[in-house]
Amino acid sequence: MMNTQINNRWFDELKKEHSFLMAGPCSAETPEQVLEIAHEIKDAASVFRAGIWKPRTRPGGFEGVGAIGLNWLQKVKEETGLPLAVEIATTEHVDLALKHDIDVLWIGARTSVNPFAVQEIASALKGTDKIVMLKNPVNPDLALWLGGLERLLKEDITKVALIHRGFSTYEATKYRNVPEWQIPLDIKAQFPDIKIINDPSHITGNRNMIFETAQTALDLNFDGLMIETHCNPDQAWSDAAQQITPNRLKEIVSELKVRDLSNSEESYQINIQNFRNEIDELDSKILKFLNKRMQIADKIGHLKKDKNIALFQKDRWQEVLNKMRKEAKDFELDEQFIAAIYKAIHQESIARQANIINKK
Repeated sequence: MMNTQINNRWFDELKKEHSFLMAGPCSAETPEQVLEIAHEIKDAASVFRAGIWKPRTRPGGFEGVGAIGLNWLQKVKEETGLPLAVEIATTEHVDLALKHDIDVLWIGARTSVNPFAVQEIASALKGTDKIVMLKNPVNPDLALWLGGLERLLKEDITKVALIHRGFSTYEATKYRNVPEWQIPLDIKAQFPDIKIINDPSHITGNRNMIFETAQTALDLNFDGLMIETHCNPDQAWSDAAQQITPNRLKEIVSELKVRDLSNSEESYQINIQNFRNEIDELDSKILKFLNKRMQIADKIGHLKKDKNIALFQKDRWQEVLNKMRKEAKDFELDEQFIAAIYKAIHQESIARQANIINKK
């Protein structure tokens, strides 16, 4: 991490009471639309967000109204006093956003995956006093996400934050983009000064899951939320399924609970330490069992080498995976969680056997 000191004063200035919330439509559609939404949410939101340029996966979709929408947002600020946030993907976007006095510029997931693009944007913003936020790359790559942050800091951009919007996966899950909570938590552990905003709209892709995911983020000590809001979500020009009404946004804000970081009561401290001791003991046992399992995998590797057998045995792997998924239900464990664990174990077993087979 660069030595540039992070300036978080903006966060305390913008948050309302104990919460920081960026809200607004996925896309600015008309001047009337953005104004209506802004007036509806002005008492709940810290920042008004709206997509002006929309990167689409495939051509032919709605790609945003373009620069004209920045004039509409200026009217939002004039009438509501809300700071403004837009996504930027090119240096041209940077120039236009700065000329229209946009307060928060975020670099989207499709841009953050490209170090060249991030560097160009960082150079264009060098020394800016604006707030710059970096969404995680579409793929679960912690180093790539942190690399983008370092590029911003290297250009003396001190008002920075990260946005966690989940990660793409080829597997079918209940999420549009799987949260992979451990990745932002690793950043939190390493760099506690970095503010991380959770984007439950893009993680879920489903308005009915927004509250649950937002609460999980707050339970994990995230610093704020970004929630897509539209007065007529089903009629939205982009990402209709993940947007909520202003009334639902206000309900969610009122229902969300912000947790304390700790509790100084002696009974709590004793109980939490006892539970942690139990976990530490079980973790050691898990490692011992994993070591024994890998030793057996090594023996299988030697046997395969002696008999010139292929490493990957599809039927056997499917048998193990199906068995573990079934047993997961019996123990009331999430099937996807168990499958992810066993895929990691299988991958390590295959890697060890490959070393054995190919070792001269």
